[in-house]
Amino acid sequence: MVQTYKTEHRQESIVVNELNIRSADRGRKDIATWRTALTGAESVYYPNRSRLYDMYEDVILDGHLSGVIAKRIDAVLNKELFFETNGKRNHEMDALLHSLSFRNIMRTIMETQLWGISGIEFIPGSDLAYELIPRKHIKPELGIIAYEQTGTDGIPYAELNNVWIMGDPKDLGLLLRCAPYSLYKRGGMADWAQYIELFGQPVRIIKYDSYDEQTKIELKKILDESGSSLSLMIPRQADFEIKDGKQNNCDGNLQLSFIKAMNEELSITILGNTETTTSSYSTGYAQSKVHLEQQYEITKSDLIYTAAMLNSPEFLSILQGYGYAIDNGRFVFAKDMDIDYLQARIAIDKEVAQKVSIPDEYWYDTYGIPNTK
Repeated sequence: MVQTYKTEHRQESIVVNELNIRSADRGRKDIATWRTALTGAESVYYPNRSRLYDMYEDVILDGHLSGVIAKRIDAVLNKELFFETNGKRNHEMDALLHSLSFRNIMRTIMETQLWGISGIEFIPGSDLAYELIPRKHIKPELGIIAYEQTGTDGIPYAELNNVWIMGDPKDLGLLLRCAPYSLYKRGGMADWAQYIELFGQPVRIIKYDSYDEQTKIELKKILDESGSSLSLMIPRQADFEIKDGKQNNCDGNLQLSFIKAMNEELSITILGNTETTTSSYSTGYAQSKVHLEQQYEITKSDLIYTAAMLNSPEFLSILQGYGYAIDNGRFVFAKDMDIDYLQARIAIDKEVAQKVSIPDEYWYDTYGIPNTK
């Protein structure tokens, strides 16, 4: 039977402290593991994301993937944010917005798009404090926070006023698409390392007479004492030939091209482009500008998503519980000032203004001018 967790009991017992937290599985991962984990997460009767999220913990160690993720998240975190009350900026909220806790909450909101779900438990008190709920314990299909990551018994979070669960119950996050590319890339890196180990140094071949055992022993001693490069000892009477594969891959470019292709797929999945992170042989100003505009559209979407989450009734109610005055207020990101766009826009606006009356609010909103009236 599922235990009901009462809100008034929270000051004595934190939800996160009741969970049996398990370490992430750091075992070997491959495409078969990814497919099995996906099947388990999508199960109709017994859905479980624990194996899939263990894989996510593994693939985000990829340097390129973690870099493009940070680039997308930082584009939102570094944007100016303020709180408006009745259409005017409320400076009393600036201290909260500039705090590390609030910045980390925004990061968690952005990470929800990567993982599919996120959960925060806010700790009652005078200051904003919280604990992140391990995602493997959140069961959105059941509406509970499970005691065990693979269990079905837990705490119904809909009854908890201090718990904020974000994300679509059916969404498994962008990392689902990134995982195969990261796993393939890992295999390509291993192949490249093996290629370097085999062919990065010259091969030493020594031939000896098959009947001369004493010479064989002496030659082996010489090879052992003369370095760690690949060495071979063969009887002089044997016919020996090395098929090193260097005729078609003389410099390891095959593996390098494969790794670059995987990095490009990761960049496209997270950022929607490649040129703002790495350059290609055919890159140019026009192509880079198009890619930058594509990424800007994704950033605008992230800003709208983050603002919607911050302005959700759940989060505003939590802030109100900490004593913040949020009545008739909302979080707003500062408008971007694209000079090239505004120059073209103002030329049109001047012509239109000569024919029709344009409200003052339009000029304030379009050109980011503070309204001091």
